[in-house]
Amino acid sequence: MALPDKLTVLRILLSPVFIIFFLNDTPEMKIISLAVFLIAAITDWYDGWAARHYGYFSRWGKFLDPLADKVLTSAALIAFTQIGLVEAWMVWIIIVRDFLITLLRSYAEYKGKPVVTSFTAKTKTVGQYVAIYYILLLNVGKFIPGIYERFSLEIESLLHPQVLFGMMLVVTAATAWTGAVYIIENRKTLKEIL
Repeated sequence: MALPDKLTVLRILLSPVFIIFFLNDTPEMKIISLAVFLIAAITDWYDGWAARHYGYFSRWGKFLDPLADKVLTSAALIAFTQIGLVEAWMVWIIIVRDFLITLLRSYAEYKGKPVVTSFTAKTKTVGQYVAIYYILLLNVGKFIPGIYERFSLEIESLLHPQVLFGMMLVVTAATAWTGAVYIIENRKTLKEIL
């Protein structure tokens, strides 16, 4: 197995590890969860760089890499629902859409009919990551010695339920919209491969 594929597998394995640490109530475990998530995110960047730099491309990697990304983002969103930061119905819409579209795109790739990711879909992905990092960094920030004491009012206002709800509503709507657009625009290709 080539290095990029190993890093992709590592990202999948780190996802449940992140959840375990994040859901632990001790400050040390919360901080470790942030480190685990950042390491997993770095593997995403590095496996892409290594694949391009050294020409390590495989069918397995093309299928597994986007799936690993969805596993990591889903792990974060599920963890957020467990402590009441994000509405579960929003998370399920995002997860079902992302896994469905990722599997369809991967299958199209496997069949030799790759589908180009649209600009709106890429923007949606950026929006998801911004929301996840926003919630993760602020939530874990509360457990870093000295941070919460100095910025408690700011952190609490930024993590206010209405702020999180509004942000996640936009992300959820964009996710559902881009999923519907993807299916409509690629319905002919999808019919051919299914």
